[in-house]
Amino acid sequence: MVIEQIPKQIGFIYALLMILVMTYLWYSGQWRKKIGWIFLIISTALGFLIFTPVVPYQIQQLVLRDEQGLGAPLIVGVIGLLLILILTYIVGRFFCGYFCPVGTIQEIAYHVPVPKITLRQKNMFMLIRAVFFIFFLLMAFLFSTSVISWFGIRDFFYLSLTSGTFVFIIVLLLSIPLYRPFCCLICPYGAILSLGAWKSMFRLKRTDACIDCKKCEKACPTDEAKRNDGKMECYLCGRCTDVCPVPGALKYKR
Repeated sequence: MVIEQIPKQIGFIYALLMILVMTYLWYSGQWRKKIGWIFLIISTALGFLIFTPVVPYQIQQLVLRDEQGLGAPLIVGVIGLLLILILTYIVGRFFCGYFCPVGTIQEIAYHVPVPKITLRQKNMFMLIRAVFFIFFLLMAFLFSTSVISWFGIRDFFYLSLTSGTFVFIIVLLLSIPLYRPFCCLICPYGAILSLGAWKSMFRLKRTDACIDCKKCEKACPTDEAKRNDGKMECYLCGRCTDVCPVPGALKYKR
């Protein structure tokens, strides 16, 4: 289903421009859940149509120095990933939340109305992902092995029936009760972006209007809604603002 003749750079351009649009909508108070759904659907569709910006796979190809698999010269891939990292440092993890097809399809899966399993183990999850990141680098540099390919991301979006496809289908099934398991536990680029988001200039913050009802904390699927959380795992999904009973108690600001 992937349309090979469309340049892969189009996906990155779309993501970079829409991150700025999303920032404006949140900062101006015009963001709505239905707008988020539009971005989720478009980004997921781009994964199937042009397989971009599927960054977990593309960063693997960049580390392996595989220009054909990357779909662009290595320098273009480096620039694209750096731009996303810089934007994440400035405005937060909009890319992971709404523009990476691997993340958006998990987000859509999580909306299936079944009982959810909420694990308040954010630090442990980040540790697991950090260990996987080291393993990912070692396997790439020492053995030229594509670890990410084990998860069948490319096969799934190419609609190829392989063992890897079934692995990713399992990931999606896990995404129904568990929030973004691949993003929270595996994604190597997510590990990098979480460091950028940790010091992001713009983020969701409580204001003086907050009454400490803790509804936002209960609603947050990544355990990042507490007053002093670093927002490393905040995908700006909006669940906290949806349940907040006090107008203006949660604001996206510098």
